[in-house]
Amino acid sequence: MDTNNRIIPAKEPVFLEGPRPRRKELVFAWNVFMQFIKGFRTLHFVGPCITVFGSARFHEGHPYYENARKIGKMISELGFTTMTGGGPGIMEGANRGAFENGGTSVGVNIKLPFEQHPNHYLTKSITFDYFFIRKVLLVKYSYAFIILPGGFGTMDELFETITLIQTKVIYDFPVVLFGTEYYAPLRAVIDDMAVKGSISENDKKLILFTDDVDEAMNFIASYIKKTFKVKYRFHRYWLFE
Repeated sequence: MDTNNRIIPAKEPVFLEGPRPRRKELVFAWNVFMQFIKGFRTLHFVGPCITVFGSARFHEGHPYYENARKIGKMISELGFTTMTGGGPGIMEGANRGAFENGGTSVGVNIKLPFEQHPNHYLTKSITFDYFFIRKVLLVKYSYAFIILPGGFGTMDELFETITLIQTKVIYDFPVVLFGTEYYAPLRAVIDDMAVKGSISENDKKLILFTDDVDEAMNFIASYIKKTFKVKYRFHRYWLFE
């Protein structure tokens, strides 16, 4: 690939370039550790979250953006925090819906050369250097996941979350794929996986496909109420929280 025409330019040397001097590896590991600590301390008190995933490329006025905005509003009405990747597009729509309704709106951002500036509807925001740190935190604090139309990044987040649920690494949290027409080809692929035996029929039950905001939120609310005890955290000032 011509490195001068990359869609996403590399951030200096790529850290997955193979063995490097031990000192550099130690510095990298320390930076990762400190970013995790920063994330834990920042997000410890945001309250129980529902994470909304989706493309950064659909803007205000687009039906996907406006549905995300409705979803953010209804998440706040449930008493939950709306968590997103903190960027524009669908992420902004969900944050905006929560923010305008007086709810807590959190963005877990990533440093990119383009399209990932923080949106203006965040009550709390944090930015990381590495995608894997961001993905861990988007899952760690959430009781449910809503996936609106998106591209490679959204698919990555969807399938990683589903894999964690399937393998019992995290609980069977509700997962909603919002946009039946957009996700029809993906649903067909998932059905074919079950037919061919690479997943089980029960795995298909992990996902709700819908176009109805009320159906999505009722599905999440009833599942959380029936299955989980939501815990709130309190500040310990002797830990400088």
